[in-house]
Amino acid sequence: MGPQRDAVWPEEGVVRQFPKDGPRILWRKPIHGGYAGPAVAEGRVYVTDRVLTPGARVPDDPFSTARVAGKERLICLDARTGEQLWLHEYDCPYEISYPAGPRCTPAVAQDKVYFLGAMGDLYCLDARSGRVHWSKNLPREYGAKVPTWGYCGHPLVHDGLLYCIAGGKGSLAVALDKDSGKEVWKALSAKEPGYSPPTLVRLHGKERLLIWHAQALNALEPKTGKLLWSVPLAPKYGMAIMAPRVEGDLIYAGGIGGAAVVLQALPNDQVKVLWKEVVGETESRERGLYPVNMTPFVHQGVIYGVDQEGMLRAVELKSGKRLWFTFLPVIGKEEDEDYKGAGSGTAFLVKNGDRFILFAETGHLILAELTPQGYKEISRAKVIEPSNAAFGRKVVWSHPAFANKCAYIRNDKEIICVSLAE
Repeated sequence: MGPQRDAVWPEEGVVRQFPKDGPRILWRKPIHGGYAGPAVAEGRVYVTDRVLTPGARVPDDPFSTARVAGKERLICLDARTGEQLWLHEYDCPYEISYPAGPRCTPAVAQDKVYFLGAMGDLYCLDARSGRVHWSKNLPREYGAKVPTWGYCGHPLVHDGLLYCIAGGKGSLAVALDKDSGKEVWKALSAKEPGYSPPTLVRLHGKERLLIWHAQALNALEPKTGKLLWSVPLAPKYGMAIMAPRVEGDLIYAGGIGGAAVVLQALPNDQVKVLWKEVVGETESRERGLYPVNMTPFVHQGVIYGVDQEGMLRAVELKSGKRLWFTFLPVIGKEEDEDYKGAGSGTAFLVKNGDRFILFAETGHLILAELTPQGYKEISRAKVIEPSNAAFGRKVVWSHPAFANKCAYIRNDKEIICVSLAE
């Protein structure tokens, strides 16, 4: 989401259209499996992966939770050359669905990097050397069950605290001292923790921490963990995934199966429901947006995001009214009569200047204009091969990092640096 956590890349001098042969690949580095996007800071790239133990294999059924032996790794690379600077690894058997590798993008703050693995192993390391400052296993520490799809909500560093989704009774959300790992507060309980990251927002001039778990969207006081309000919002399968989005005093969250809400924050730390869809109850499917693997972008009263069927939609924030949709970003063509939709179809959106950069699950980078009137594709280029299997197709479900006039993109075999300079 970037240092401001708003999915805006303020870089200037970015290419307006890709060359005929596509953008230049500056370097490639072999890695192993994982869903976590890379993080780039101070001339370094931090990327995670998982190496299988010799003889171990990933089950053919991605929903299997059979035990798979292997190691999780955090790798630090030189952002300019791709040279490996350091590596930290540890044994980490998986017993989760879709066991390719870690899910959480590392968080970098000052001289430290924080990494949460798929089985709940939390590490704080020196960003330059890789030396471990502290670590803990969240399921063991808080008596929590590892979620079906593993720990997915990346940690958040702010104002001396590290916020994590831990799980367990009364400890679904925890705040730790970022330097020592000591617990400062814990809060909330739910049947399942969900997969959405802790999200810091400003409402009526006050910082608030939004926690969307499998049953409800909650607002906490960031320093104390005090619960300010809670609104039921339960997507199917406990799959609360996207980071809630805020524009002005409006808050949006949505997920699989037809669960979505837009709230208006009031000055007294209460909220008013502007519109809401509930799985199996008010599921009209005629309004709203229900993303799976991506976080939509909200801009000037319009939500832009990829719905669970694989189309990019524009939706009016205040009303949920659907303005337009297109399958072009995700599948490379408009819908035809034989197309039945891409289950959990995915493309990630980042705003740069007056247009958007999209990265589709097919491995394409796309330059496009998104407005309330429609989608205008400017240029696209295939830059990496999708390497993970999902819903009968090959995909890459990892958010790129954008920095230094480059895109840093990974699949399950390599990480590449793509020049986006004019």
